[in-house]
Amino acid sequence: MAAKRGRTGQRLELGLQLRQLRENCGLGDRGGGLTRKQAIQGTRLSEAALQRIETGSLNFRNVGDLRKLLDRYGVTDEDVIESLINLNRESANQDWLTQFRGLMPAGMPGFVGLEPEARSMRAYHPTLVYGLLQTQRYARALLELHKPVEETTSEFIRSSVELRMRRQEVLAREDPVRLRVILGEAALRYPVGGSDVMHEQFEKLVKLNSWDHITIQVLPFRTGYRSANDFAILEFGDQLPPRVQIDNSWGALSTSDKPREVDRFTRRFDSMVASALPPEDTPDFLNRLAREL
Repeated sequence: MAAKRGRTGQRLELGLQLRQLRENCGLGDRGGGLTRKQAIQGTRLSEAALQRIETGSLNFRNVGDLRKLLDRYGVTDEDVIESLINLNRESANQDWLTQFRGLMPAGMPGFVGLEPEARSMRAYHPTLVYGLLQTQRYARALLELHKPVEETTSEFIRSSVELRMRRQEVLAREDPVRLRVILGEAALRYPVGGSDVMHEQFEKLVKLNSWDHITIQVLPFRTGYRSANDFAILEFGDQLPPRVQIDNSWGALSTSDKPREVDRFTRRFDSMVASALPPEDTPDFLNRLAREL
């Protein structure tokens, strides 16, 4: 039996079902689906609110609006209606992420909430050790470096480190997420927190790379394709479509489940896999860097 979804996963599942019902109801122009503008007529929802609901970032505050939409989409099966109402009710409850939401930039709570739902993840970072691989000291030292520029507080750093360590639990649980990461050589040469912090970080990377469900590759300084931006691709099996996450220049996170976007970033990742060192070479590469510190 599949594990019960977290709140983010429940909102995403609800949104996907509603979007499919709207687009396939056959009640729109020329027998197609309804637009969001057409769908919200007679409800207290705005187009923007319905879009957020369909993308899993919001749930219905008024169940009456949900019932009106389902009626408009031609849904008459009471079991289906009740299951969606229950999904909406459960997704409204608070989860462990609630206490950290104020720390995260726009878009990040939804992404972090989906990490535990993923069966596998692929991630790339050109300049930093990827968050799920960081040691506690590396994470704290990195945030301390940013503190005077970003004007953050010591409490913000403490809570942010706690959140990062909490996220890493998906790698150590009974049914762990399968993770494949490509790190640019610059990510490993960028000194964070001094040589002792970097030695500890290298040791953790070597250890994690030895786990069956984690693969770490290094993309060295040499000619070949490399993405200028970090990104992550989450796979959820058959229940939810895969999603890609990217950072933007404003510090927010953007995610998309559009097949064209997921395919584009998958091609980027696969190209870098071919250019990167084999996973079995990662320990020797890290040991060599450690001797240079």
